[in-house]
Amino acid sequence: MPNASQSSRDTDAARTRPARPHLTAITALADLSGARVEWVGGRESAVSVSGVDLRAQAIVAGDLFAALAGTRTHGAEFAADAVERGAVAILTDGLGLEKIRAAGLGDVDRPVAVLVHDRPRAVLGEISAEIYGRPSEKMRVVGITGTSGKTTTSYLLEAAIAGAGRKPGLVGTIETRIDGRRMPSALTTPEAPQLHALFAVMAEHGIDTVVMEVSSHALALGRVDGIRFDIGAFTNLSQDHLDFHRDFEEYFDAKARLFDPASTVRARRAVVCVDDRWGVRMAALASSGSEPAVTVSTSDVDAAWTVGAVDVGDDGSQTFDLTGPGGRSLPVALRLPGRYNVANAALALTAAFEVGIDPAVAVRALGTVDVPGRVQRIDRGQKFLAVVDYAHKPAAVEAVIATLRAQVPGRVVVVVGAGGDRDAGKRALMGEAAARGADVLIVTDDNPRTEDPALIRAAVVAGALAVPEAERGLVREIGDRAAAIEEAVRWAKPGDVVLVAGKGHEVGQEIDGVKHPFDDREVLGEMIGRFAIDTAHGGTQ
Repeated sequence: MPNASQSSRDTDAARTRPARPHLTAITALADLSGARVEWVGGRESAVSVSGVDLRAQAIVAGDLFAALAGTRTHGAEFAADAVERGAVAILTDGLGLEKIRAAGLGDVDRPVAVLVHDRPRAVLGEISAEIYGRPSEKMRVVGITGTSGKTTTSYLLEAAIAGAGRKPGLVGTIETRIDGRRMPSALTTPEAPQLHALFAVMAEHGIDTVVMEVSSHALALGRVDGIRFDIGAFTNLSQDHLDFHRDFEEYFDAKARLFDPASTVRARRAVVCVDDRWGVRMAALASSGSEPAVTVSTSDVDAAWTVGAVDVGDDGSQTFDLTGPGGRSLPVALRLPGRYNVANAALALTAAFEVGIDPAVAVRALGTVDVPGRVQRIDRGQKFLAVVDYAHKPAAVEAVIATLRAQVPGRVVVVVGAGGDRDAGKRALMGEAAARGADVLIVTDDNPRTEDPALIRAAVVAGALAVPEAERGLVREIGDRAAAIEEAVRWAKPGDVVLVAGKGHEVGQEIDGVKHPFDDREVLGEMIGRFAIDTAHGGTQ
């Protein structure tokens, strides 16, 4: 029976496959999903599978290959490659079966079971869960969704769980952690086969609580189907991903799958921040079932847990009291700046309480947390504040600029762009939000991907220049991101702040489909070292 070490062809798959897979009969998967079984390459036999993947190149011996229809190609076109690599079964639709037979897969010298379903993606999550022994049911799983704050809330909650002596797993935008081992994350939420395999590995390593970011794409596309969520946490909703979702209602509906009593992935318990109208609406939806939502507020909205007055230190650290049911008040100290991070911390703490973490332990753990690429300070001894942040949505840009402006006596210099092949509607809004908050705005390239970067910059600049001149600062355009960061550093004087926004923790820049090494933190640090250290008079004008 194959295990992870047998997959030398795909090291990522090997790292995230359980070491002790078990066999699942194809008949059991057919019964579970309602699929019919067809056979190619031989007559019906007792086929069992030990793994599953969507990628033919990641198949290992004993796998089920999920051959799904894509926007450009059908996965069934890669079925022969998957079978050659050891797939013993295929999940597909009627068209996929036709393609498999037309391609001559029937000539293989062993029987291959084909599960045929009208909507194979809709059953892939449950099938993947079954193949890997339903690992999410062996751990407590907390899913965090919303537009902004998912990553920070995840890191804060993970720290609270670890501080209590438990063993957390983390699945998120920046990285995946399994028992202290770090892996890069390609997606905020992996596809269902990789996710359930990952959970099986976590269970083997004794992970007892998993904290994961859950994107709207993942909820809409069924990537988290088959997971049993103990807690669903909601941060907020603002403009993002409207290239994928038709409108805000569809975007909200995707997020609501984690909270709607009618949803197959609805969490057992909901923890919802009600600082915006979408949170109020989500809490009402979650409370329409048998279990009311636990609400959190940093505003004047009534909630089970509320935040009192916030004191901000000179270094941006914050202290506040979190008051809960019965009037219990907890003093919280947070290293992270920004009112929005107070909301993230309050949500993380409330979720920690719901998974059984002692409040005093959770509060103490949160005071130690820094999050990569989230309001991350770059300090090379310069006389101004330099920060890298992942803010790549209009509301997030506005919030981080407001936070930094409240911390420094000088000017705010912002470097920002917008990504290609993504929601084009937010580009002008990004420019507007940055221009209203910055004294100096430098519009640059983000990840243009396959689009013309000049056209993306033009949209951002147009949004910035649409702000009345009396309400904005200087607006400049420098396409080369390193040159833009250099210019911002040259502008900065003692007491100012330089904010490089949009890419945060990312270590590459995708241009014309090619990802080039680029880390805002390293580039900003290098430019400070070259142009700002020992420059007492500040930058140029």
